[in-house]
Amino acid sequence: MSTVEEPEVRTWNFPRGTASVAVMAGFAAEHGVTADRILAGTGLHERALTDADAQISADTELAVVRNLVRELADVPALGVEVGRRYRISTFGIFGYACVTSPTLREAISLALRYYRLGFAFCTPIVESRPREVITWIHHDTIPADVQRFLVERDIVAMHRVMSDLLGARVDFSSAEFSYPATDQAEILTRLFGVRPHFGHAHTTFGIDPDLLTQALPQANQPTWALCVAQCRELLHRRSARTGIAAEVRDRLLPGTGATGFSTPPTLDAVCRDLNLSPRTLRRHLVAAGTSYRALLDEVRQALAEEMLTATPLSVDDIAIRLGYAEATPFIHAFKRWTATTPAAYRRAHRRD
Repeated sequence: MSTVEEPEVRTWNFPRGTASVAVMAGFAAEHGVTADRILAGTGLHERALTDADAQISADTELAVVRNLVRELADVPALGVEVGRRYRISTFGIFGYACVTSPTLREAISLALRYYRLGFAFCTPIVESRPREVITWIHHDTIPADVQRFLVERDIVAMHRVMSDLLGARVDFSSAEFSYPATDQAEILTRLFGVRPHFGHAHTTFGIDPDLLTQALPQANQPTWALCVAQCRELLHRRSARTGIAAEVRDRLLPGTGATGFSTPPTLDAVCRDLNLSPRTLRRHLVAAGTSYRALLDEVRQALAEEMLTATPLSVDDIAIRLGYAEATPFIHAFKRWTATTPAAYRRAHRRD
């Protein structure tokens, strides 16, 4: 039996920090290309690359990628070499949350949950099987002119980060690419510990499932919980709901005076209210960097926190009011949202 985990959204079109651009600009500088040339046409200035609060669109980073690929077209294995420059520290508080996670499994789950705090253009779907954990790399929506570069950059960066987390090189059990063979096979073999295969139907890589249960050398529960809370706040600031996302969120909120919904509105019901087809609404939400499921989780989390701190309702009652059949899936979801249990959250935040 297998289980599947995927990011909150299946799109690369979300706002992001400038740390990834700084990595690429640094690599370019080592090869004699100035920051002005790498940032040409983006409206970015070099000083923005050291601003931890700076935020750019994915299209801006994509423009930097195109500049880099054009300026360094003669550099062998460009995507691989750039991907090797991404370290856990590149990801700021998001990276610290991963590195202080209890196990690699927890770190991967957290990385998928806060996928929009990273810089990937590929969408990873993680399937845990009894004998191998397969990550399916979806890249069909990446523009064709930079697709191979970004696939190799992102996969090598994922490999580097997992190795950082465990404190030792991770050997892949398999690596397959959906495009024809390149001259990068030898360098990828040395990096991944397994020879990659090309021309497959999908791009995937596998790891030993035993790696998931290994305790991370820098695991620290209090630090992890603090970092997760900061990740949540950062994502909230980046995802301030406006436009169609705000309209959907408003329709997911219960009526005035309500303390929850026994059955949350379905996607079809919201579509009817907005006079949109499900396909059109999904497309608009993807463009806004979110999804119906993500917005429903936001509303459920806000209602859960309110009921835990302001009412005497039991966890079972709150679960029912949020549309769960029983408490267990609600508890799992709440821990995924907040890195703590409903009971612990209530003890820490209960109002007098």
